[in-house]
Amino acid sequence: MKKILGVIKILGPGLLYAGAAIGVSHLVQSTKAGAMFNFDLVWILILANFLKYPFFEFAPRYALSTGRNLVQGYASVGRWALILFLVLTLFTMFITQATVTVVTVGLIAYVFNINISLIALSLAILIIAMLVLLIGRFSFLDKIMKFIIVLLALSTVLALLAALGIEKEIKPEALANFNWFKHADIVFLIAFVGWMPAPLEVSVWSSTWNLEKIKELGYKPSLKNTLTEFKIGYIGTALMALGFLSMGALVMYGTGEHLSPNGTTFSEQLIRIYTTSLGGWAHWVVSIAAVTTMLSTTITVLDAYPRVLSALFIELTEKRSKSAVKLYRIFLFVMATGATLTIAFAAKSMAFMVTVATTMAFLTAPFLAWLNYRVVTDNHMPIENRPGLFLRVLSLVGIFFFAAFAVVYVYKFMSL
Repeated sequence: MKKILGVIKILGPGLLYAGAAIGVSHLVQSTKAGAMFNFDLVWILILANFLKYPFFEFAPRYALSTGRNLVQGYASVGRWALILFLVLTLFTMFITQATVTVVTVGLIAYVFNINISLIALSLAILIIAMLVLLIGRFSFLDKIMKFIIVLLALSTVLALLAALGIEKEIKPEALANFNWFKHADIVFLIAFVGWMPAPLEVSVWSSTWNLEKIKELGYKPSLKNTLTEFKIGYIGTALMALGFLSMGALVMYGTGEHLSPNGTTFSEQLIRIYTTSLGGWAHWVVSIAAVTTMLSTTITVLDAYPRVLSALFIELTEKRSKSAVKLYRIFLFVMATGATLTIAFAAKSMAFMVTVATTMAFLTAPFLAWLNYRVVTDNHMPIENRPGLFLRVLSLVGIFFFAAFAVVYVYKFMSL
């Protein structure tokens, strides 16, 4: 009982990871995978979660063992590692924030029947998210995430149970299997895997949240409890992905319904198809699950990038005296402004931008995986806290697969 209470007390970083991960990759991509290909990609989903596990687990392991975040760990590898991660961050941050915000706005607009422009509603959501982070700071985000994740899990489980054994009208021409020789299917697969369960850069975010949790607690929890807390979030995230894929397969596959790339239209389709199949009672269950999913993602992503950018600025400029809090506030404003401008000028090409961002995450996975492995096995890590043989072997297998698939993808792309 004492161990359970200890884990409950430090709950936070693992759930923040879940809040960041459960978003476009789950609500959109996983549902779409089930709707398009039935259960064909379940094994890919499981394999992606399994192979990426060590590199996400290394974040809390490194933070608790060294008192440093992964940005500082990358700095110990070399300046080139910091620059590589900075380039990736700059390339994806506005696209990622804009994408999750647009999906959130689409859901809110449909569920609450709000008829104002996409840009205005996006700006309103981002301002609210900024106020939540500026006024409540980490402790408030930490507390509300526990409520959101529990609500999301219960809503999704309830909806999934209701979907089992439902009857639907099947159109034979709409039945399709995943085709490994079809370019469009491979493009979708790359996007699916790139953000499943999340891009590897989220591991860096997770390391900063672990350090913030230590500040809030006023003491350093045990590594064992911290890793247990992380596993709860990670396994829960994987199960949620399976849940959304199953919902897509059970409710949408074979019906001929195509999910729209437009945020509001997608939201209407998602909720309407579920309620048509499950009954009107499911409207608010599905709505709550969807809205809370994307709100949690929007807030956690908006919190994470400023933290990472602040750490990168301090390490690259070597201005250790710079206030991380001031830098966080500056980058928070930059993120909200950049995301709003991205939505304003590139909303119509958002689907393409998501594909680019997810592909970038897929192609950079071998490098980030190797960096995480490198820092967690170097001299900064106490020997007793370094990963065991199983995690080290699994890491090397993961790096090999990420690199091999990236090379194959680039070769296929270049040969088109």
